[in-house]
Amino acid sequence: MLKIIVNRRLAYSQVGWLLSPARRRASSYITLPDANLRGKWIVITGGNNGIGREAVLRFASCGASIVLGCRQPPPHEKHPDVTVADCIAAARSAGHESSKIEWWPCDMADLSTVEAFAKRWLSTGHVLDILANNAGMGKTASGKLTKTKDGFELVHQVNFLAHVYLTMHILPSLARAEDPRIVCTTSCMQYYGTFNFSNANTTADPRSYSHSKLYFQTWLTELQSQLSSTPTLCHVAINGIHPGYVNTGIWTPLQGGTEVKPLKFLDRLLNRVVSVFGVDAEQGGLAIVRAATAKACATVKRGGEGGGRYFNRIWPAEPMPQTTSPVCRQLIWDFVDGELHLKEKGLLDIFNIE
Repeated sequence: MLKIIVNRRLAYSQVGWLLSPARRRASSYITLPDANLRGKWIVITGGNNGIGREAVLRFASCGASIVLGCRQPPPHEKHPDVTVADCIAAARSAGHESSKIEWWPCDMADLSTVEAFAKRWLSTGHVLDILANNAGMGKTASGKLTKTKDGFELVHQVNFLAHVYLTMHILPSLARAEDPRIVCTTSCMQYYGTFNFSNANTTADPRSYSHSKLYFQTWLTELQSQLSSTPTLCHVAINGIHPGYVNTGIWTPLQGGTEVKPLKFLDRLLNRVVSVFGVDAEQGGLAIVRAATAKACATVKRGGEGGGRYFNRIWPAEPMPQTTSPVCRQLIWDFVDGELHLKEKGLLDIFNIE
């Protein structure tokens, strides 16, 4: 039985967050200088819609070649074909005629497609410069506990487990890059998560979103520790970002058939917060772009300030205390290994773990 770690809230309350400089930064208008991404390869999940789409449009205009990992989307989202066409147009408009931009199937709710995507990438022989683990969901469409075909709670798998699985499969390709980056879209909602693994596959309300983001930020911090202690991987940087309160409708449940379910109080509250304090998808996407390209987000070995950090959009911020606890980080590392059988599949061999 896993040991339950009691959650410790950060010092400020919900009211304190709304009055804090961190909140004001969450709605500030930001700009970034263009990066030179000619000859770079980027893989991004959830790149067809929302902040992912805006990030890939910026990457394309900077000269990158890109593979979007996407599911067949619901009608309210941009189809990957549309986003790819828009990215190619953005690249050509900026004078990048040789960029290659395409999308491959990758459904985070189905680990077999994640593994197939990773193997397809590795078979190309390309060096991967940037991996953006961006796909995510706020809650299940029904609001009820929903298990994937892999046996995990849907939000837990889509927001967290599937990205761990992709990252560990594709890590050898990142290791070959000069200044590789892994960017994970976590969230300030980690502050409302509970570090108790018994909830990972048993809750279906918005708390499962918060739990998944807390687990993701804690796991990526431990991954950075593992990378830093491995000579062949110590140049790889992984960071978590909160893109801001982005008005993309993530907290509006999908409607099924002709039934229109009224939003619950928390959904209404979250949508209200986003409408008042939120930013648009373009501004949210810049958080991904900055973590992927700014020198400060690189490892110290590559002249940066180190990985394993959390950013409130483009500003360093304090994550939950579990991320600095070696005990908690080891617990989440072992827990994920138990769920995904990473060691058994040889995906931890890259760290030379006995």
